[in-house]
Amino acid sequence: VRLVESGGGLVQPGGSLRLSCAASGGGTLYSIGWFRQAPGKERENEGVACIRISHGTTYYADSVQGRFTISRDNAKNTVYLQMNNLKPEDTAVYYCAIDSYGSGYRCYEANGMDAWGKGTLVTVSS
Repeated sequence: VRLVESGGGLVQPGGSLRLSCAASGGGTLYSIGWFRQAPGKERENEGVACIRISHGTTYYADSVQGRFTISRDNAKNTVYLQMNNLKPEDTAVYYCAIDSYGSGYRCYEANGMDAWGKGTLVTVSS
């Protein structure tokens, strides 16, 4: 499976962005999630948002709850991350990732993901 993220950019605090993750190559999707890596830091092991596809359930990290929304468009094989009320601490490279093997990990756990995109940079600054 190939994942391609898009939609990153520079936005002022309080602004919004919508990230997209287009999947190609087929296969089974058990979970899909968004993870991020802030400048100078390692990628976080827990995602900011994810969908457990078999259950249709979603998860959000406390830091983004109420501001970010993850959604899917099955017809387009695309997952979105709508980010509102962005804060400087949201600045990071955002990656989408999938679990296509049914790893058994929770959808927000990076260890359970077996395919990753290359990321898209989000910069929140005035």
